[in-house]
Amino acid sequence: MRLVVFDVDGTLVDSQASIVAAMTGAFGAEGLPVPDRAAILSIVGLSLDHAMLRLVPELAAETRARLVEGYKAAYHAHRLAQGAAHSPLFPGIGDMLERLAARPEVLIGVATGKSRRGLDALIEAHGLERYFVTRQVADDHPSKPHPAMLLAALDEAGVGADAAVMVGDTSYDMDMAQAAGVTGLGVSWGYHAPEALSNAASVIHQIGDLPMALERIWEMTE
Repeated sequence: MRLVVFDVDGTLVDSQASIVAAMTGAFGAEGLPVPDRAAILSIVGLSLDHAMLRLVPELAAETRARLVEGYKAAYHAHRLAQGAAHSPLFPGIGDMLERLAARPEVLIGVATGKSRRGLDALIEAHGLERYFVTRQVADDHPSKPHPAMLLAALDEAGVGADAAVMVGDTSYDMDMAQAAGVTGLGVSWGYHAPEALSNAASVIHQIGDLPMALERIWEMTE
């Protein structure tokens, strides 16, 4: 069996508008200047407490905790208002998941900095429930790049690290993969520049390149 674990934000869905809007709302509610868009997108993939620490390390822990709660509330409201449109699938993602799921030797999972509530709502909104045999979220694990999410995914799927691939758009995804002994496959359409994915075995630039990239990786690990 093979396991392909996907990051979510910036890999499967384009959630940048919702993330920036929620950060803007959270900081505005505290009367604080909003970090610029590049800074906000640079922390996508981290758990929220780590993200806030990275964005505003100078603030008191109590203030950062309020920012986290403000972000959650703003993001939730945005999702309720817009439905699936708040985080649209990148072009070709639905077809790609369908093709992967049709392969009996391939299992699919996700590992994300989202909460379980947020991930489940997103999966339901896009009708993706049938695809993922394992869903690893920030509620249950240390933040990426700690390997806990991937190790749990391997355990749930019953697949060894040498038969798994982590697909993601950030350095946190690739560093997590390396820490778990899993091959990292980077994608260039997300929120970190391709050159930041230094621990990726390779980087693909369109979703149609994924099947061949996976085959190359699995040939090398057999």
